[in-house]
Amino acid sequence: MKKAIYAMFSALLVLCGCSEKIFPIRGVGKANTTQVVSNEPVQTMEIKEEQPVVECAVAADMEEEVVEIERTPIPEEWTQIKDDSLVVLESMSGELDSLLGSWYAQTYLMVDTTCTATATNPVFSDTVYTDRLANLPCVVPMTYNQPVRAHIDRYAKQLRHQVSYMLGMMEYYEPLIEQALDVYGVPNELKYLPVVESALNPVAVSRVGATGLWQFMYSTGKLYGLKQNALVDGRRDPEKATWAAAKYLRALYDRFGDWSLAIAAYNCGPGNVNKAIYRSGDKREFWDIYWYLPRETRGYLPAFIAATYIMTYHAEHGICPMESKLPLATDTIMINRLLHFEQIAAVCDIDMETLRGLNPQYKENVIPGKFQPNSLRLPEDKIRDFILSGDSIYNYEREKYFSAEKVKELKNQALNTGFVIHKIRSGETLSTIARRYRVTITDLKRWNGLKSSNIVAGKTLKIYPR
Repeated sequence: MKKAIYAMFSALLVLCGCSEKIFPIRGVGKANTTQVVSNEPVQTMEIKEEQPVVECAVAADMEEEVVEIERTPIPEEWTQIKDDSLVVLESMSGELDSLLGSWYAQTYLMVDTTCTATATNPVFSDTVYTDRLANLPCVVPMTYNQPVRAHIDRYAKQLRHQVSYMLGMMEYYEPLIEQALDVYGVPNELKYLPVVESALNPVAVSRVGATGLWQFMYSTGKLYGLKQNALVDGRRDPEKATWAAAKYLRALYDRFGDWSLAIAAYNCGPGNVNKAIYRSGDKREFWDIYWYLPRETRGYLPAFIAATYIMTYHAEHGICPMESKLPLATDTIMINRLLHFEQIAAVCDIDMETLRGLNPQYKENVIPGKFQPNSLRLPEDKIRDFILSGDSIYNYEREKYFSAEKVKELKNQALNTGFVIHKIRSGETLSTIARRYRVTITDLKRWNGLKSSNIVAGKTLKIYPR
């Protein structure tokens, strides 16, 4: 029957004067299996027996439009850069235990038993790396050189297990990140920037106080609307921080007109990029100002290119993603009263780790909604329970959590966004207080004019939390 239809179709082509070429007609011919042999891993593909095709207006109209990203050739001098003074970024330090101990990892990540990982990294030539990077559909130039290779090797060798973890975490965060980047017109590949910043850990804190998935500093977070005080740190809220990061990256691109420079400025600040441009003789490409940038920033774009590479070509390096079970559907509800996580856990039957995992922005397990509305994220099936609980959830052991003295302290902490007043409790030391607010003992002494580490319960300290 198919052959008869095809014969009639061919006759019509002759009548309309259309020429013929060899072209596979879907559904016609027998399927065969062949192997494509190259230097790349062997792939199996299905092909069809070829049949004549029509070159006429109708066939042309049926072709799908292919949109290609305009690419600028990468100058050869960029590929020749060598740097033996590269700094290992904090996210690449290999602290896997803390990552695997996170709520999300323990709840939703597991080893994929259907994937066979290799213990060692395969050997590939520079040509293979260059070609793979060139084939990525990226707006940011995927330059290949020694600094990029050094970061690829670190991910593919020393950090193989961390890459596996990050691949599993990316499945959780990717939809949120892609949506925000799309709204602000930021290239999709920048979804891998949090891999470089925090290894996709929403509560990561750097040695200089940068915090969260996107590692916002205190001042930049404030500038982009991320609430920060002793009780709440919006930089640790994956959703709010992602939207703030997308907006910030767009602003940096609008300032420099180049995504590579925008990425560099995200790391070291626009002021340092401007200095590098000036010292280079007004050159405006990352690799042209490379040696004029701060040492850590010189490795930042190479690390980003390496992260983009390894998150795409992990299978070629024998790295298996951790299997991600789809997380529970979640939703948010606005809270305009004081509420403690333990009250929610007791009344709605939710474990504390789930509450902390879904709401990492609350540092003390307290939602200070009385002083300013705050959102609470819950599993979708618990939203109804929360609403139906009414006042009972707020009244549950209220005096235990919110005595008059405690409410006064919380108000001070929630509304004092520049600094907080900490009332010293019995048994506390400068060391324990410094750890709580992520500051140093030297900071505490300087802010409060202390000459020694001796403190007295009942006295107060002025603290600028990070």
